[in-house]
Amino acid sequence: MQNLIIKGDNIKGLEYLLKNANLRGQIDLVYIDPPFATNGNFTITAERASTISRARNGDVAYSDRLTGKEFIEFLRKRLLLLKELLSDKGSIYLHIDYKIGHYVKVMMDEVFGMNNFRNDITRVKCNPKNFKRVGYGNIKDLILFYSKSSAPIWNEPKAPYTQADLERLFPKVKKGRKYTTVPIHAPGETENGESNQAFKGLFPPEGRHWRTDVETLERWDKAGLIEWSSTGNPRKIIFADEQAGKRVQDIWEYKDPQSPIYPTEKNPDLLNLIIKTSSNPESIVLDCFCGSGTTLKAAHLLNRSWIGIDQSEQAIKATVGKLDAIEDFFFTPKYEFIDIESRA
Repeated sequence: MQNLIIKGDNIKGLEYLLKNANLRGQIDLVYIDPPFATNGNFTITAERASTISRARNGDVAYSDRLTGKEFIEFLRKRLLLLKELLSDKGSIYLHIDYKIGHYVKVMMDEVFGMNNFRNDITRVKCNPKNFKRVGYGNIKDLILFYSKSSAPIWNEPKAPYTQADLERLFPKVKKGRKYTTVPIHAPGETENGESNQAFKGLFPPEGRHWRTDVETLERWDKAGLIEWSSTGNPRKIIFADEQAGKRVQDIWEYKDPQSPIYPTEKNPDLLNLIIKTSSNPESIVLDCFCGSGTTLKAAHLLNRSWIGIDQSEQAIKATVGKLDAIEDFFFTPKYEFIDIESRA
């Protein structure tokens, strides 16, 4: 598929994708960072973006005037169209403010189904602030993660171990390699099969079974991957240097850029994680509030096809500039540009 930038109201843009581009059920990943119902404007002054919605000077990048029920309905209409575009293995990540996010979740439960809710991710967005207000300081926002079905694309992400992790999780050392041990049996009895046979004359403890067949256990033992305690209890050796890292949890620290070119511009590492995890190289990634184009650039550099939609002149300018600034010849973006309003 050819990459696509659409300028105009994203309702019209999404309807175009459904009716004219034949993309119903073809999108594997949607990331959106819609307005946060702040009842203010976001501006750009002298090529520098303001992330404060009450800024009065400069060109308005976008207005964020919808609040309460109107805002929830604004999102719901777009999510219904996005659901039609999502493939059966597709996922959506919706980035939202903590003040309105829980109401958005209730609406998303209705649109996508409570069973398809995956995570409420906390994103640490900035350093602590010293605002003089009644209440704790706010350094986070939310990302609501849903899938279209029970079997979405999922490329398990891993985070590197810190030195503290290594000391805590792999406390033993063997020939200079840090390691830990885990049981070779698991809960549940089996009556027949390899997992309840004798291993070195031992049977699994009562109420448990071997985690694998006895032949594999024998091979592990021969390779020196079984550690025997002084009481004759076998455990599997796990070396730290053979592990890809630790599982990513639901609190992410991806702080916003210090000098954004567009209001609310997001950390590209945040988008890299999402795109790598919930799409494949042949996937199409869609952002219908594309802002400065961070999602599109990340998708492009990760060899995904992409579609961006925004009605703001400032957003389209920032997006095109960001994409055109990619210097590597092999990654130079090629895309079609559509002004949806001119086709009305």
